[in-house]
Formats: sequence, structure tokens, C-alpha cells
Amino acid sequence: MIVLDLDGTLTNDKKEVTPRTHEALMRAQQLGVRVVLASGRPTYGITPLASRLRLKDFGGFILAYNGGKVIECATGHTIFNQELSPALVPILHDAARNAGMEILTYQGNGIATTKKANKYVLHEAFINKMPVVEYPDFVGQVEFPINKCLIVGDPKPLHQLELRLAGQLQGQLSVYRSAGFFLECVPPGIEKAHSLNRLISLLGIAREEVIACGDGYNDKGMIEFAGLGVAMANASTEVQDAADYITYSNEEDGVAHVIEKFIL
Repeated sequence: MIVLDLDGTLTNDKKEVTPRTHEALMRAQQLGVRVVLASGRPTYGITPLASRLRLKDFGGFILAYNGGKVIECATGHTIFNQELSPALVPILHDAARNAGMEILTYQGNGIATTKKANKYVLHEAFINKMPVVEYPDFVGQVEFPINKCLIVGDPKPLHQLELRLAGQLQGQLSVYRSAGFFLECVPPGIEKAHSLNRLISLLGIAREEVIACGDGYNDKGMIEFAGLGVAMANASTEVQDAADYITYSNEEDGVAHVIEKFIL
């Protein structure tokens, strides 16, 4: 199995899978390697890549919402799903707004947010190719169930908010950044590594048979968990220190290099 983060890992800075990386993944799947796309993105934002890589034909999986929802591509069956407690949404909303930041979640095939024109909200919309709707009464308008909220803001103050929320909501919520300006707010214990562990246990695959590639803070756990943990050259020093191997950047076909070196 090879487990891939998307943004900053599988895709280049244009959010595209290059021809070389696509070919390497197709060849790996033809050899029987299962591909898992593991991202903070919602399911809707991952599905087009899963289709392009033919995960349905080769027994691949989607780990959406940082592992909050796991889907078997061949059947479309949800094999794991954990929802965010509605009681936490007002707390997260107030914390974000008091810090001068915006909050968003996912409703149907769109993004619901407190400010549509925010540059970080627009970046999330660009990543997922999803329309944005502004909710003037965010707490009152959100339709449940949801799997996560995302708080967006400048990196330094967002990190301070991360620390405050981690202390305030310990045991009720997991918070971590998938990028410097994105703070993932998910149910407690939701983390890519934990969902990956559930998945390989179901499939009878050993940790030693898993390669995991990533670049973000939210990839560190699965990089440490996998038999071969790979950090991208564009990853932070902290993420690289957790890895067994450092590959080229997402702009230099780093994932293709890993597949060619360790699988093909």
C-alpha cells in the first residue's frame, strides 16, 4: 500500500498530478499495490483525483477529512465515519471570530463560511474546486452532520489559537494545521495514522508493507506509522525529521521518484 497526501505531495503547485507521477501510480497499481489518498480535503475534493487514478478499478481508498471518513472506491461504501459534535461549532466559531479569523465547513458540494472573500477561504475553494457560500449566521445555518471545521488565518496568530483550543477542548476535539494558514478542527482521535491503522487491519496489510508520503503537520503521524515514512523536500524540518526518507518536492515528481525507487 502507498498512502499519499494530496496538496504539496501528490499534486504540484497547480493542483495537478503530472504525467510521470500518474504513470508511476498506474504501474504500481497494476503490480497489486493499493493506493490510498489521505487528505484534509472533503470527499468531494478528493473524488476527481481518485477517478483519474482509477482507484475504483484497483481497490484503492479515500481517507477524507484527515481520516474522519474512509471510503472504499470500488463500492463507494463508507467503512469509517466520525462526525464533529454540533456543540463544538459555536465554540469554534466564537474563537475564530474573536481572533479576527474565518471559519468554514462543507455543505453538500460546497463550502460554507463566515466570509466568502477571505483569501484563505478562496484558496480552500481553489484546492477543492468547490463553490463558496457565505453564511451570515454561521452557527444557525450549518446543517449537520459535518466531519470537520476549518479555521483559516495568518500562520503566527493561528498557531496561538491552535494552542489555546488544544488546551481548552482537550479530549473533545483534535486540532492541528494541515498548512500554516489552515487549522483542522476534527473529532477527538481523528488523525490520518489512526484511520490508516484501522484500514490495514481490515485488509490484513502489515505496517511494514505501507509507504506513506506527506509534507504537512497533519502527515507527521502517518509518516511515523508507516513501514517507510517519506517526507517531501518541501515539507517542514519537523516533518522531515519524522521521516525515514526524504524525496524530491511536489514540483519535482517526488512521489514518482518514491514509487520508481521502492516499488518499481
